[in-house]
Amino acid sequence: MTTRLFGTLCGFVFLVNFGRVAFAPLVEPLQAAFGVGSAAIGLVVSLVWWGSALPRIPVGILLTRVPRHRVVLGTGVLLTVAAAFTASATSLPMLQVGAFGVGLASGAYFVSAVPLLGELYPEAVGRVVGIHGMSSQLAAVVVPTLAVVVLAQSSWRAVFWLLAGAALLVTVVLALVADETTVPASADADRDFLAALAHWRPIVLGVVMVAALGFVWQGLFNFYVPYMTTVKGLSPATAGTMLTVVFAAGVPAFLFSGRLVDRLPKVPYILAIHLSFVVCLVTLTVVSSRPALFVVTAVMGYVVHSVFPALDTYVLGVLPADNRAAAYAVFSGAALLLEAGGSGVLGYLIEVGFEFDAVFLTFAGGLTTVLVVLTGLYVVGAFPTAVDDAGVPQ
Repeated sequence: MTTRLFGTLCGFVFLVNFGRVAFAPLVEPLQAAFGVGSAAIGLVVSLVWWGSALPRIPVGILLTRVPRHRVVLGTGVLLTVAAAFTASATSLPMLQVGAFGVGLASGAYFVSAVPLLGELYPEAVGRVVGIHGMSSQLAAVVVPTLAVVVLAQSSWRAVFWLLAGAALLVTVVLALVADETTVPASADADRDFLAALAHWRPIVLGVVMVAALGFVWQGLFNFYVPYMTTVKGLSPATAGTMLTVVFAAGVPAFLFSGRLVDRLPKVPYILAIHLSFVVCLVTLTVVSSRPALFVVTAVMGYVVHSVFPALDTYVLGVLPADNRAAAYAVFSGAALLLEAGGSGVLGYLIEVGFEFDAVFLTFAGGLTTVLVVLTGLYVVGAFPTAVDDAGVPQ
């Protein structure tokens, strides 16, 4: 039954991420359908990600009162309703509400489901988080093609009706397989949200490790196509292919990185990923030939997506069961709120006249500074690596 529950969660996370990324390939059809410009639809896309960030800490509080698997069920209901509402939207405000609702469902899902995975497989957290993340990443690869196929046969609304139907089905399946016989008692141990804040050290260190890199990554992938067309001289079709390569490389990254982090010293492994991303970012500004850009794009996609299962595994591993979900919610919510600003900052800098390469090299310098600080903290033993009998990281 535990295997069935894990398989259902992997299907669930595919749909959750499906909802988050489905708007991007539908930008032009949505502009035409609602008679608005790119700024208005850009706000709709942003609302999905803000919605994914904002509920994480409040849901962490909710998890001190409601079992995790029941919160996951609630996110399934919300995703079903939000997707159906989006598909039925007849005005831009309705579309915005629907997009925000889809984002809320995704944020609530991640902070309730990821700690649950750690309780289901305490001896293989990295492996299951990696497989779960790979299932999520598959949506980013599949959705653009699926959207094209659906649009050829129907309208943009069909994409969200498909999501609503699939979300309802998986929610029903989850309700059947997630019960007291499959969910460990430790998965419902969180009862004191304020006590979770006592574990501020792994929370803050985790946020620093992922937020700086994630901030740069958010800006980079959202402007990857314009960068490739305006700076590297690629056609829009080729630039779009490069973006697909970035996401496709994330599929094996989640799988293998989740396994590696179970076997390697976790913090040095995460810092090595950070360094590799800086090298890729600098290299991207230097190369110009199509084969070289393809290689750098693929390597960068693999590297950046490797950090997410590794960091989740580390944070979950140093948090005690009785505060794990609430503390993870604080970590996840704070990190994503900081990361989400990357696109806005990069867009503003380009709009006021800075060159892409100059901005990327500046970002690389900032990431290098963060890496030096983190490495120094690791050398002096500032990173928690275990949990004592009282549940306090040491």
